[in-house]
Amino acid sequence: MVEVGIFVAFNGATPPEQSIAMGQAAEERGFAALWVPEHVLFFNEYASRYPYSADGRITGFGHGMVDPFIALTYLAAHTRRIRLGTAICLVPQRHPIYTAKAVSDVDYLSGGRLNLGVGVGWLKEEFDALGIPFEDRGTRTRECLKVMQTLWCDEVSQYRGKMYNLPPSLQNPKPVQKPHPPIFFGGESEPALKRVADIGQGWLGAGLMPEDMPAKLKRLDELLANAGRSRKDVKIYVMPNAPARDADRFRRYEDVGVEQVVHMVGGRTLDDFKTRLDSMAKLAGVTP
Repeated sequence: MVEVGIFVAFNGATPPEQSIAMGQAAEERGFAALWVPEHVLFFNEYASRYPYSADGRITGFGHGMVDPFIALTYLAAHTRRIRLGTAICLVPQRHPIYTAKAVSDVDYLSGGRLNLGVGVGWLKEEFDALGIPFEDRGTRTRECLKVMQTLWCDEVSQYRGKMYNLPPSLQNPKPVQKPHPPIFFGGESEPALKRVADIGQGWLGAGLMPEDMPAKLKRLDELLANAGRSRKDVKIYVMPNAPARDADRFRRYEDVGVEQVVHMVGGRTLDDFKTRLDSMAKLAGVTP
């Protein structure tokens, strides 16, 4: 049976104690993972187009977002089994040494439960405010991950590249998961699929229905073969970005090779959130 993950955007309107209860409620019901997003800034006016809405606007985030690694650390302290993921971490907007440290520490404190969802970003205005070039974000992402991997995997870490230079140095603790937490790349474009094929342990596609998957997976298989890898080397997850009203849709995702379906679940109150979780669990056949 396909796994079901829960996407929750903890924000300034979510009381801390409610965040704890939401994470525990998802774990108690048998959901596979909790995923949280990242944006450090939003803007009233912006020219960038959000790729997952018809009008290119992102809505519903007037209260901002809690930093993903802080949110996941908080959840890790109050859960025991459920996996914890970033969906997604904007790696090219962050310094890789600090990102590597955050990833390692969350994985260490959670007992090895972190999934690192990575994206290159879409909001140019956010990059501009941070003083980071938007145009080279794909290349920057790859180089950031090389820095991060040596910090995760090597006793003495070092790296020399075009954008970053890391002298021989020590960073501990290392992640519990070896060689490091699995890296899931978001995005549905050709460059995104190539990142999955070249260096990913998973793909977290968004806005895709079961009927959209075969063509995407056929291309991913070709790119994996070019990289000397195969489908068995990566996990296939999807965020439909659509309400879960069709029980058969979960089976159809499984039939085309999806291993986890990640749905956003909200609610004005904790009881409302739990009611929606119960409905999702019944629809998808999730059991504790």
